[in-house]
Amino acid sequence: MAIIRRRKQPEDETQQHLDSKPDEDDDKEAKALTKSGKKNKIKNYSCVDNCCWFIGCVCSVWWLLLFLYNAMPASFPQFVTEAISGLFPDPPGVKCLKEGLKVKHPVMFVPGIVTGGLELWEGHECMDGLFRKRLWGGTFGEVYKRPSCWVQHMSLDNKTGMDPPGIRVRPVNGLVAADYFAPGYFVWAVLIANLARVGYEEKNMYMAAYDWRLSFQNTEVRDQTLSRIKSNIELMVATNGGKKAVIIPHSMGVIYFLHFMKWVEAPAPMGGGGGPDWCAKHIKAVMNIGGPFLGVPKAVAGLFSAEAKDVASVRALAPGVLDSDLFQIQTLQHVMRMSRTWDSTMSMIPKGGNTIWGDLGWSPEEGYSPIKKRNGKNDTENESASKECEASYANYGRIISFGRDVAEAPSSEIERIEFRGAVKGNNVANNTCRAVWTEYHDMGFGGIKAVAEYKVYTADDIVEMLEFVAPKMMERGSAHFTYGIADNLDDPKYAHYKYWSNPLETKLPNAPDMEIYSMYGVGIPTERAYVYKLTPAAECYIPFQIDTSAKDKNEYGCLKDGVYTVDGDETVPALSAGFMCAKGWRGKTRFNPSGIKTYVREYEHNPPSNILEGRGTQSGAHVDIMGNFQLIEDVIRVAAGATGEELGGDQVYTDIFEWSEKINLRL
Repeated sequence: MAIIRRRKQPEDETQQHLDSKPDEDDDKEAKALTKSGKKNKIKNYSCVDNCCWFIGCVCSVWWLLLFLYNAMPASFPQFVTEAISGLFPDPPGVKCLKEGLKVKHPVMFVPGIVTGGLELWEGHECMDGLFRKRLWGGTFGEVYKRPSCWVQHMSLDNKTGMDPPGIRVRPVNGLVAADYFAPGYFVWAVLIANLARVGYEEKNMYMAAYDWRLSFQNTEVRDQTLSRIKSNIELMVATNGGKKAVIIPHSMGVIYFLHFMKWVEAPAPMGGGGGPDWCAKHIKAVMNIGGPFLGVPKAVAGLFSAEAKDVASVRALAPGVLDSDLFQIQTLQHVMRMSRTWDSTMSMIPKGGNTIWGDLGWSPEEGYSPIKKRNGKNDTENESASKECEASYANYGRIISFGRDVAEAPSSEIERIEFRGAVKGNNVANNTCRAVWTEYHDMGFGGIKAVAEYKVYTADDIVEMLEFVAPKMMERGSAHFTYGIADNLDDPKYAHYKYWSNPLETKLPNAPDMEIYSMYGVGIPTERAYVYKLTPAAECYIPFQIDTSAKDKNEYGCLKDGVYTVDGDETVPALSAGFMCAKGWRGKTRFNPSGIKTYVREYEHNPPSNILEGRGTQSGAHVDIMGNFQLIEDVIRVAAGATGEELGGDQVYTDIFEWSEKINLRL
């Protein structure tokens, strides 16, 4: 029995174990289900939960930082900056005030292309609720909310260059029109603030806002802008004791005001009827900042392929983002359609042809080295790099080359097939491209191939090439702008307004006591010529692109990402900004018969040493120079009565005078 009991005991234990196993399994299964349910609940909840937490954290941090920023003393940012970088010099306005300088001459600002605000006065249903809201400048919120509608309203009529039916977009008025381009990004604000420190206010400062999309003469036809400028200058002179005005144009505003000076003297109805002595009576000085007097190669790239150096670099880093093969954005095509309706862009096509810009084998800036120090003190390393750059010779006269081999080949080895008169063939776009239709779609593969087979384009070829690829645009443009050199300025044809913004085809006013300044930044690589390639065959693409793979072997070379650079302010080459005051208008010439005194004032670019300095007080960049302390001080001194000689005459860091002497222009 004992044995039997010993045998049964394990069976009983086994049975007990078996009897208890289902319960344990049930418990485990229940626990597993519970855990699984929790996991599923967590998983289902975590996506929304995490998003909410993330947004909440971002908002909380943002509001906390905003609170701290508003709570801190106004002097705290300056205290931190000075603790890191040392004491800041007095702003120019404070410095000049301490010297006893006061308001004397009224001043007028003339903004350039894209920097002036534009607002909606009439639009289609997609723009409901935006009456007198900014479509250009400010926050650009409407670009993101309704991009296609925004493009439609920012475009002009492709036939007339004026308002499309049912749309009225007009320039913002007053100093706020161009003090800031966007919140925190100043244009004229720093200069205005420093003038205010010596006593200037709105009664003796005026912003000549205009619709920078229109051709210069059409700003008068549609908005009477030129008449308003004339009236405001006369008013400021009359209300400031007869003191003549100091005019301060920037960028495209420089050639816009050049157009104005001819318009105001010309008889009505084409001109303002002010008579030949109007400028002599009303203008003390014209202080041009970053003026593209002779045009900019960057404008050619913009009209040809809707890109420039920065856009090409983005395209290389993220292929497809700006084209139609990703998200169907087709950004550049829309930009091209819109910008080609802006007649003002054609005012900046290079002027003077090969005489000014060079040809296949010559250019004024030949031998330029981007790393050569302008103070003449080159160390051994710089001399070595300079020789390497000169060895990789840049043919700046070849503004557009198809392929690096063409850009560098001897001119005698380049074989070109004439594109003029080439048969354009059938269009290459189907119905899917209608939303981004450009004039390239009317060219067909035959026309596109003809453009590429010509291989290289100098300044003499550029205008005809643009007439071939964009005939509608250039047909409008040819009625308002010219790009040549006058043989005889006394020829009656030069009385037409289309010549007035070209300094090589018009005379300065008869105002011997007036002064003209060319003030611009230097020391920044600036676009001068391009290496292009054909894009892969695709129906909706722009067929030409800057070839970003074309680079100089020497890191200090002149060719980077398909762009040859020279000295300038990042947008306008020094040659374009400085030539007229360095040579074309210097002394009594056929372009300056009354001998108006001219001065070249270059400002060497010194970037900010740290992020706390913002955009810097010694910048030479095209827009940032508007905050350059030295330039602002020069403006204040002239406005307070100083002459160019009292400023110190010319201030030059580049070889602008040497480059100008190489140009064989009859004076």
